[in-house]
Parts: sequence; structure tokens; C-alpha cells
Amino acid sequence: MGFEDMNMRNGRALSDQWADSVVVRPRTTEQHITLHKRLVLGFAISILTLIIVTVIAITLSVSFERCAAESSGTLAGNGSSNKSGQSRDRNISLRESEDGQQPWRHLRLPATLRPRHYDLRLSVYMDNFTFSGEVNIEFECVNSTKFIVMHTDRLEVNKVQVYSDSKKTGVMRIHRRFYHQPNQVYVIALHREMKPLRTYKINITFEAQIENELLGFFRSSYMLYGERRYLAVTQFSPTHARKAFPCFDEPIYKATFRVSLRHDSSYQSLSNMPVEASTSDVDGWVTNHFSRTPRMSTYYLAWAVCNFTYREAVTDNGVVIRLYARPDAIQSGSGDYALHITKRLLQFYKDYFQVKYSLPKLDLLAVPKHPYAAMENWGLSVFVEQKIFLDPDVSSFSYQMELTMVVVHEICHQWFGDLVTPIWWEDVWLKEGFAHFFEYIGTDFLFPKWNMEKQRFLTDVLHEVMLLDGLANSHPISQLVFKATDIDRVFDWIAYKKGAALIRMLANVMGQQAFQRGLNDYLVTYMYRNAARDDLWNKFSEAMQREGKDINITEVMDRWTLQMGYPVVTISKNDSLDNTVTISQEHFVYDTDAKIQNPELFNKSFQWQIPLTLTVGNSSHISTENTIWVSNRTETHRVDHMDGETWLLGNINQTGYFRVNYDLHNWRLLIQQLMTNPTIISVGNRAGLIDDVFNLARAGYLPQNIPLQIISYLSQESEFLPWHAASRALYQLDKLLDRTEDYSLFSDYVLKQVSPKYHRMGWPTTFSDGSFMQAAYQSQELQREVIMLACSFGNKHCHRQAVSLISDWISSNKNRIPPNVRDIVYCTGVSLMDEDVWEFIWMKFHSTTAVSEKKILLEALTCSDNIYLLNRLLNLSLSSDMVPDQDVIDVIIHVARNPLGRHLAWRYFREKWEILNSRYGEALFMNSKLISGVTEFLNTETELNELKEFILTCGGAAAPAFARALEIIQANIKWLTLFEHQFYQWLRKAPDG
Repeated sequence: MGFEDMNMRNGRALSDQWADSVVVRPRTTEQHITLHKRLVLGFAISILTLIIVTVIAITLSVSFERCAAESSGTLAGNGSSNKSGQSRDRNISLRESEDGQQPWRHLRLPATLRPRHYDLRLSVYMDNFTFSGEVNIEFECVNSTKFIVMHTDRLEVNKVQVYSDSKKTGVMRIHRRFYHQPNQVYVIALHREMKPLRTYKINITFEAQIENELLGFFRSSYMLYGERRYLAVTQFSPTHARKAFPCFDEPIYKATFRVSLRHDSSYQSLSNMPVEASTSDVDGWVTNHFSRTPRMSTYYLAWAVCNFTYREAVTDNGVVIRLYARPDAIQSGSGDYALHITKRLLQFYKDYFQVKYSLPKLDLLAVPKHPYAAMENWGLSVFVEQKIFLDPDVSSFSYQMELTMVVVHEICHQWFGDLVTPIWWEDVWLKEGFAHFFEYIGTDFLFPKWNMEKQRFLTDVLHEVMLLDGLANSHPISQLVFKATDIDRVFDWIAYKKGAALIRMLANVMGQQAFQRGLNDYLVTYMYRNAARDDLWNKFSEAMQREGKDINITEVMDRWTLQMGYPVVTISKNDSLDNTVTISQEHFVYDTDAKIQNPELFNKSFQWQIPLTLTVGNSSHISTENTIWVSNRTETHRVDHMDGETWLLGNINQTGYFRVNYDLHNWRLLIQQLMTNPTIISVGNRAGLIDDVFNLARAGYLPQNIPLQIISYLSQESEFLPWHAASRALYQLDKLLDRTEDYSLFSDYVLKQVSPKYHRMGWPTTFSDGSFMQAAYQSQELQREVIMLACSFGNKHCHRQAVSLISDWISSNKNRIPPNVRDIVYCTGVSLMDEDVWEFIWMKFHSTTAVSEKKILLEALTCSDNIYLLNRLLNLSLSSDMVPDQDVIDVIIHVARNPLGRHLAWRYFREKWEILNSRYGEALFMNSKLISGVTEFLNTETELNELKEFILTCGGAAAPAFARALEIIQANIKWLTLFEHQFYQWLRKAPDG
């Protein structure tokens, strides 16, 4: 239309100009005749010109429409739609928009409209994997506007109607409508403005594909009795509801939803709420009408169409819990464990938060493939099968523990996330940090003897995230998010694990009663609404004031959430006799040169308000802990009961999110204490000392011999947690050193520390009875950790035992390998034995139906020292359906962890990057996990240059992950340059014993 308007204006201009030229001339008869001829000639020329212009306009119009149609087809495949006859946004001139404003160009939706209710009706065609839909959205106008701007992606929009009231009587004229791809928004421009405080309704019909990927409304399949069956399920978090229906796809736009699903009657359908009514058509189709939801964000809406069966449980409060899965899994009872603990967890969270679960039902849906471990959709939580199926006969304790924590995490989200939702993605940690923290609190409720919060939290959360947050390329836990592509980067371990660690630190500062009271106030005040971090801090401050403690939580916590990283607190005894210590804080980074190279960043006043707990001890006694608030860069404090032979210990039980360093004399006293009587120091602090000392040495704060000296006490260590902390630190060093000439000096030293414990503990002697006895947890996990270290570092007895167990399995076709050590045995056997063993494991991978067994068999295949087999596995995982989509990345990462496969995986990653990025680029975590896993142990200048060159050619995708990878490789190279010689020099002189 715009192009045609322009030509019509030009035609009128030419005609008017001609008329003006003939009016002013005087006329004689002769002149009149001549003029008449000229008039006829001019008129003829004018008509001919108009005809030519019209023909050109029509030709160009047809070409434009064809081009637009082709463009629409292309864009539809890339997440866009544009029906023929609809104008693209580039054809809308500024004069046609509000005051020159174009709200569709903003990165966020304009705040002019607020949705109240969606009535969504879908017809799902499983035979050709398409769906069609109609959505009626009732919304309120907040500020006057002519524009309705909402999200769509990959939808073909057909009909659009707007009504000036919710009764659909006052139809409003639409001026034009179009799709703006950069922001994934569909725009409806009306002829007249909508008025504030009035309610309107929009009706949109649309259609789309059920994608063969893992986001939006996607399809999956499984085999049942030799037949392939299909299902379709949603994954909307964080920004993919727009792939399934037009909507206001931001967390702040909460509304109620009423969903109806029409499909072939051979399938069943599920959604967030129970089925309210069901109608059958004469053509064999059925329509399920689901009850209206509470107010909720779009990304928690969910539905599924499948032919699953279920098991059911009912809570004391009448909440119906069902676990839906493929029929053979339900029949075997694989989901019974998850169903059982979910029932207990709903009661636990109700009691802990003093807020009941809000919906009448909770479905757990187990799907064959999914981009994440699970998704906490309100009332319909979706789990990948590996994270919810448990077979006690073959599943290890570690597998059971991981599964338990995934379920605990998702059930917590029914409160933190579903009921109360962060306003915007910059504070995604408000839901993910709490859910991750409660993984340990909730699991402690289920299995108190596992002692998860006081022990396993340290190694699996605190130590893990401090590795990441110690990088100069880290970021604050609350970070600004401007556009949709920025949202993916906030879903990382900083949000999950640092969030959990900060919540744990705050809970310990506040005390249990005030902490729970603050959470209750927060949930009650903001239920069915959105909240920001200041809303939480205010509730916590109020809870503290009720207990007579005047602590400004906002002031304290802003330092921890708005600054990246964390401090290292250094405690030094003063030489004077006044029993004082000097306590200083500075920003801990592994690459201390970064502070020189980037002074703009690091000259900022990185300072924290640190709740430092401190105690004094000697060979037989330890004092009561005191809390010192450290706010300045350097402070002096008096400490009682201190003399020359007493040691200081800070951050008791590692409740604080920081590292602690000491003067060398204090380190030697602590090492001496560990050697003579380690139990004086708590289990948590023994693990903390090991983690701190290895990382302080890695960053150059301590000599390299200190961590090696500290692990020499391990043969006396009878608890799992310090061994676990040590093994994590040793594996990091192992990958750094495994290509150096003197590597055997390191591996021999580690074996010397491990062997006494290994020979004392031996191997599991009995097959698991499937009971997962709580009492055996610590001893089983310690035994497993020691066996893993022994086999990994080359203990001959450990190798022979693994080979013997594999050989017995092959010869008898009976797997008598205890489940708790199967992954160790499989990997060791594949690495030491011939190709036939690899083929045997490959065959078992395909034949087993136990998902936990499948996972460890697949990982064992990556342990081979045969490059041909590793290459074959990589190619098969990506190019065939033999390996589940969510496991492909794990295969590549595990090949990279194999010293003989590291270069192969690195090359494969670069060659297949385009395929990998297109397949996993939109899925949160996937790309960053892959990039980190493939690069974290590269440590040569050649590999660094290869990465730099690759980043230049890959188009800037996953930039934050690549920046971290560069920093880690540079740190690896730097450590080897600065400390490798010193490290091996000490090992050559290390004392025996």
C-alpha cells in the first residue's frame, strides 16, 4: 500500500503542475486551436503516462507481494510469520505511529496494556505434528494507546479481531498488523486509541509446527513393545511460550488461563489444572477443558499430549499427585520413589513456609527427552526420565541422591517461582537460588542422616561456584537484562549455586526462627504476584527487628548481590602481646594480573560486610566461636585465649561465602593439628581447609607445597566429606598436569596418600539390597571415593579388581558389580581392556531399559584409549538417534576429560560447532556447559591461540562462555609457567611416610 500511495501522489502532482501552466497564458483563436491540439496531445500523453505508471506499479506490487511471501516463508522457519497482505514494520512511516513512537522496537513490551485472562483453545494433530489454536485475551488498558504489542515466534497468525469490551460486541477497526522479528513481537495498530482503565479483548487464530527440538511446544518419542510412540509437551521457560500462542511473554504480566486441548481420542492431555469437562466428537476426537488457573506468568503454563499411564498418591490435605510416564516404566514401578517423596515434600514445604500448596493437583510428567533435568510448571512439572526413574537393583546411591534433589528442587519452585515470581530475569536467583538451597534442606528432611546441608552443600555448591566466581570474567548475581538474548546468560551456576550459598549465609546470620518468619511474610505478601530482591530484604529486616536485632539486610546483601566475586579474608596474628589479630579483605581472583590489566574494574571499591565466625584451638581444645563483622579493608580485633601455639580458624563450618587465608605459621599449626588429631576441627572445616588451601595456592596466595602437605593427613581421615573435597581438588590438578613430563611424581604422591585407606576399606563385598540404608551412606560414599581415587591414579590392585569384575560379567552374562561402584569399574575396564569390551558395553547400552544404567554405560564408552572408538562414539552421538539429545553434550565433555581424547574432542567441537549451536544454542546452560567442558583443561599456547582464532570465526555466539574459557586456559598456562617447577621440586624432596 505505501508504494502505491507514493505513485498516486506523484500522478496528482504532475496533473496539477500541467493545469497551472495552461491557465496563465493569453489565448488568440489561432493560439486556441493550437492550444486545443496541444490539450488533446497533452491529455493523450497524460493518459498514456498514467497507464504506464499503473502497469509499472502493478508489476512492482506483484513482485513485492511475491518477495514478501517468500520472505514470510523464510521467516516462518526462523521464528517469524507474516501473512500475504500484511505490512511489514519497515513500511510503517513515523507519521503513522503514536507521536513518532514505535513501541515494537523497544526491547521490553510497552507497559500500556495488562493482560487479565487468556482463553486458549488448541487442536493438536499428532499425525503430522502441527497444531492450530485460538486465543481470547482479556486485557486492561493502563495508558492510552493505538497499539497492541505482544509476543509471537514461529506462529502463522491468521485472523485478528479486537473488541472494545469483554462481551465482544464493539469491534474495533484495525489499521494494520505486522510482525517485528528482532523482538519477536506481533503488532496490531488500531484506528482509534484504547482508553485507560477500560477492558478490551483480542481474538487471534493461529497455527504452527510441533517442533522437533526441545523448546516451545515440541515432540518426543519412545519405543513400547517394538512400536514407536510419540508425545508432545511444552517447555516455555524463559521466553518460549510465544512459540505456542500469542501472549505477553514476560514474568510481570501475570494472568489467569483457561486451556482447552482437542486431539485424537487415542491420546490423553494434561495441563496445569485438572480437567473440568471433556467432550467427544463424532470423528473420534476429544476435547479436554481444564479449570481456570490462578494468576501466573506465561512461562509456567504447560500442557502435554501423550498416551502415558500413571500412579497416584493423595496428601492428607487432598492434593492429588500423579506420576505420568510410558506404560512399561509405570508397570515396573520406576516412578514410585519420586511419587512417594513428592507426597512427603508437599507436607514439608507447607509446614516450613506456613503456606499451603495452591493447586488441587500436582502431576509429575516423565519425558524421554528434555533440555533440562526438569521444569517446575505449576501443577505439571516435567522431568527427563533420567532424573525421576529409580531402579533400586541397578541405581547407585549417588544416582538416588541426585534424583532426590531434583525432585526436591522442583517442588520448592511451586512456592518460589510459581506462587511468587521475580519481576524480571535479573533476579532469577530469587527462585533458583532458593530452590537450590532447599535441595539440601528438603533432602535433610527426607533423610536426616545424609547431613546434606552441613556437609554435601559445601563440596557440591559452595566449592563448585567459588571456582566460577573467582574468575575476572564473573558477574554479579543480579545483572541487568535488556533483551531476550541476554536472558539465557543469567541462568548459570552463579544464579543457582551462589544464590543458594548467599541464602545459606544469611540464614545462619539471622537464625532459623527469623529466617522462616521472613520467608513466610514474603510468600504471604507477594503470593500470585511478582517480587524483587528488595522486597525479600525488607521482609528479612522486619523479621530481625521483631527479634530485637537491628540489621539492615538490604545494606548487607547489596554488597553480595550487586558486586561480582567474593573476598578472601586474611587473618594474621600480631607480634605484640595484646592478643590482637589483623583481619583484611580483598577481592579473590585466580588471575591476580587481571587487577593490573583491568584497573577500571578492579579499582572499584570491592568491599563486603562479612560475618566472620572465628575460633581458637590447640591440640586438645577448641573455643566457642565468635562473630566479627568485617566491613573495612583492614581491621584489628582482640581475640581471647590466644598464645604462640594456638591456631586460629575462621568461617566455622563454612557458612560464609568467602575464602580464609592465614599467616604461614598458623597454616603449619593447622596442618600439625590435622596430622595429630583431626577430629578437633569439624568435618565441614576440614573439608573447607582443603578446598581453600588448594585454591589459594592455585591463585598464588600460598606456596605450592602447603596443599600437598595438608592432604598427607588423609590416611587418618574417616569421614567422607574431606576426602570428597580433596578428590575434587586433586582431579583439577591431575588434568592440569597429566601431559607434563614429571606427571608420575604427582600421581605417585597421591597414591601414597590414598593406598593405606584403600587397602583398609577394600571393595563392597555384598550386592546392594536396594534399601538405600541411611546408616550406610557415609561409609558407602567414602569407600566409593577412595576406590575412585585409587583406580584413577593407577593403583594396580584397583585395576585388577575392576578387570576381574568386568570379565566375570562378560563370561557369565550376570552383572554382579555393586551399583555404587559400577561407573568406576566400567570406565576402568574400558580404558584397560581391548576393543571387545568396548563393544560389549556399547551393546549393553542399547539393550538396557534402566535409565540410570544407560547413563553410566554411555559415559564408560568415553574412557577408551582407542582414538578410533572415541571418534566413532562422537560421530554416532551427534549424527544418529542412538544417543538421546540431552546426552550428546555429556559424551563430548567426557571424551574431553579423557587425556587421550582431549585433543579429539576439542577438534570435534570446533568442526561441529554450527550443528551444536543450532541444536542447543537456545537451551539454557547447554552451550556454556559444552564450552566449559571441552576447554577447561586445555593448557598450551597452541590451544589458546586455536580458541582465539575460533572465537573470531564463530560469530560471537555464547560470548560470556568463551570469555570464561579464555581466562581459564590463560590461568592454566600461567600456573604451569610460574609454579610447575616449584611444585615438582617439592615432590622430589617430599618426606616419606
